Amino acid sequence: MSDLHALYQEMILDHSKHPHNLRPMADATCSAQGYNPLCGDKVALFLKLQDGRISDVSFQGSGCAISTASASILTDMLKGKTPAEAEAIFEKFHDLVTGKGQPGSAEKLGKLAVFSGVSEFPVRVKCATLAWHTLRSALAGSQEPVTTE
Repeated sequence: MSDLHALYQEMILDHSKHPHNLRPMADATCSAQGYNPLCGDKVALFLKLQDGRISDVSFQGSGCAISTASASILTDMLKGKTPAEAEAIFEKFHDLVTGKGQPGSAEKLGKLAVFSGVSEFPVRVKCATLAWHTLRSALAGSQEPVTTE
């Protein structure tokens, strides 16, 4: 196993065991629920929008290491971003985990680069993207729960 691969695994496990921003948000301006019926991952995402930016973001849920780590890193990355910037990050992340990213694009995603190996396991793509699809739903104001089906 390469040192980089080991580092990526360690970061995913760390975010899974000690997720950042794991809490409900009573004053959220938008939220959404997501569910992956294939493996049982569940996520509730909470966002606070102020002055056209995501001023706070948190989540609650349960799931596999990849799903939890993805939600944790999402919450770290999106604070201070506009909804359009969040959407652009989602698009690049989705390309990365589905194997459609350009060579070298992983490095431009910061901590999200740890998910570059997910493209080798297509069934895990839904785990990695659940929180991101839920984010999209929250920003759109949808009240329908997001599923990966």
